Amino acid sequence: MSRPVIGITCYVEPAAFTVWRMPAALLPYGYVEHVERAGGQPVILPPAGDPAPLAARLDGLIVAGGGDVDPGRYAAPPHPRTGYIRKFRDEAEFALVGAALDAGLPLLGVCRGMQVLNVHLGGTLHQHLPDVTGHDGHSPAPGEFGHLPVTVEPGSRLAEVLGPGKAEAAHYHHQAVDRLGVGLTVSATCDDGTIEAVELAGHPFALAVQWHPEAAEESRLFEALVTAARALRPGIGAGERHW
Repeated sequence: MSRPVIGITCYVEPAAFTVWRMPAALLPYGYVEHVERAGGQPVILPPAGDPAPLAARLDGLIVAGGGDVDPGRYAAPPHPRTGYIRKFRDEAEFALVGAALDAGLPLLGVCRGMQVLNVHLGGTLHQHLPDVTGHDGHSPAPGEFGHLPVTVEPGSRLAEVLGPGKAEAAHYHHQAVDRLGVGLTVSATCDDGTIEAVELAGHPFALAVQWHPEAAEESRLFEALVTAARALRPGIGAGERHW
């Protein structure tokens, strides 16, 4: 069976590799490994050119983690701790998410990807979560995941994937959903009240989590995305796309 083509958005940041130090389009390799393991064909989508029309050529989309969304997109002044804003990435990903939703393309948002989905649908964000929760457990130190369990809502699409009740999660975020975007429902929360997953009613598969499933050993969220991609476009795989 042909592998569904799963596009994954990526960072553009200064990077070091072999003997080089220069700006690079890059992505934590865990995303690639999980998509491949789940039976998909990963394709990395840099925020350049006009990626939105690619929604018609993909079988599924992952909007990956990254820096903060420009708070001007939800009419808020920047918090002193808001940072790593890349307006060119915002422009590319907001357009791509809009095209994916219009096309009914299966979509998984991860961390920043959940925030992009929420703001695209008219929601807002808490710009610095410790101001709300009183602790830094969601992002304990630079380059260090926090490990806080989340509670999955019974009857949600997420519960179909992970099961209801408590689920382990690797957190690395200092922002989170405040006001929900139009059509979104909460499908997981943390004990401190932080919204940790949302899903879009009426869409074949539009699910987003605030934690980092690409850092986990198991691949259930990626498997669910690939399964949705196969179900939506049966018999269409990478070899049959018109690139």
